[in-house]
Amino acid sequence: MKNKVIIVTGASSGIGKALAFEAGRQGASLVLAARNESHLIEIVEKIKLFNPNVIYCVTDVSKESDCEMMVSKAIEKFGKIDVLINNAGISMRALFLETNLSVMHRLMDVNFWGTVYSTKYALPHLLQTKGSIVGVSSTAGFIGLPGRTGYSASKFAMQGFLEALRIENIKNGLHVLMAFPGFTASNIRNTALNGDGKPQGESPRNEDKMMTPEKVAISILRGIKLRKRNLILTLEGKLLRQFNRIIPNRIDKSIYKVMSKEPDSPFK
Repeated sequence: MKNKVIIVTGASSGIGKALAFEAGRQGASLVLAARNESHLIEIVEKIKLFNPNVIYCVTDVSKESDCEMMVSKAIEKFGKIDVLINNAGISMRALFLETNLSVMHRLMDVNFWGTVYSTKYALPHLLQTKGSIVGVSSTAGFIGLPGRTGYSASKFAMQGFLEALRIENIKNGLHVLMAFPGFTASNIRNTALNGDGKPQGESPRNEDKMMTPEKVAISILRGIKLRKRNLILTLEGKLLRQFNRIIPNRIDKSIYKVMSKEPDSPFK
């Protein structure tokens, strides 16, 4: 990553924060984007202790103008962009029957449109460097998860968009990576929206058994270096994707059974 200019959205916590620190350690120049300015300032100050080439940009990726400004800041400071990591995202946990449609709109605005806006303004610069676009998705991005209808929909949409973009630019040297972590010990579940659009608060899952954001970050950066196409980061995810093609009805029942055992599950 040395001398690469990397934009990370959703950089104030979780996987985005881990990506910032790990890429910074590997010598990248960083543009860190998120809504929480105080968290961004804290992260930038810590990274500057070992890498001075880091700036932040307060960014709400659901706003097109914010994404345009983020890219402009990167070019103004560093003169190029080598990697755009679309990591900003929010989740949900509620039955669709009991979900306000404003929640669905919010998830699409951040998870899908945030990727579209950021990519739109970064793409001309990435084509110049034959750089990389990364979409940080989830197992829910290739297997529909009950109670996460809006989240799955937004991640499926992200994948369709980035796959089409990859093919459009097959002769232009653009690298597109889709990363699929499993459940990760990060803030995204604590801030997941319920059916009324309010944060659910305490995560219903045991974080001790989840992937760490640091492990996810190392894997994603390795995937960028190797210019991989897809990166499924758990054995469970790999098996689900494979067997869903062979025995989809059994997989549906298995997913229902597992997800219904979550504490305070919205379905039984």
